[in-house]
Amino acid sequence: MPESSSVLVGRKPVMNYVLACLTLFHGGAKEVNVKARGRAISRAVDVAEIIRHRFLPDVKIGNINIGTEQIQSSGKAPANISTIEITLVR
Repeated sequence: MPESSSVLVGRKPVMNYVLACLTLFHGGAKEVNVKARGRAISRAVDVAEIIRHRFLPDVKIGNINIGTEQIQSSGKAPANISTIEITLVR
């Protein structure tokens, strides 16, 4: 298993992403990156906090990166979308 794995947070319920992260940690991953864009950012923060406080208290937040991506849709002006990447380290 690689040292680092990623979970992309979208529209599904929070516990689906928590389970994905837990599966990666129990599979031997030393760190898991929780990534999200736009409205899913709050869900990604919830995932990180649920893992830290409820399931794996030995997991720490390694790094948090925030940024902006420009999305080009057909016939419209480019839109800026906020992004977040939370690194959980065991």
